[in-house]
Amino acid sequence: MPLPPLPDDAVVLGATASSWREALQLAGGALVASGASTEPYTQAMIDLVDEHGPYIVISPGLAFAHARPGPAVLRDGLSVVTLASPVVFGHPHNDPVRVVLGLAVAGVGTHLESIGEIANLFNDATVTGRLAAATTADEVRGIMGVPA
Repeated sequence: MPLPPLPDDAVVLGATASSWREALQLAGGALVASGASTEPYTQAMIDLVDEHGPYIVISPGLAFAHARPGPAVLRDGLSVVTLASPVVFGHPHNDPVRVVLGLAVAGVGTHLESIGEIANLFNDATVTGRLAAATTADEVRGIMGVPA
């Protein structure tokens, strides 16, 4: 399954966040703005980090926020937030974070497939730095290979 489209509303570049919670609120807010989810999904992403720690910081400089499919997900969606100043999530090796991805998936079966697609994309160690330096939503889409 390819990654969901990435509309302009789901891309926030050069954002300011003073904490990992604020960074996740930005990623969740972009999912809400794009029509992929509702506010409770953003809180669910934050709650998972509160419960399990910074497991979403999957590689140096990159956090991949997501929660389980449920009624707060309106449709599959992806968001990308780049931070003007990196934020510490508390990960022992991959902090600080400059890029936060948000993923909302409506179906349980496609949830794991989408996570796998994200993992494949970031097998290229240059992707996080290129996203952090992107200046337009079109550039972000080009790097990630997703449509608007």
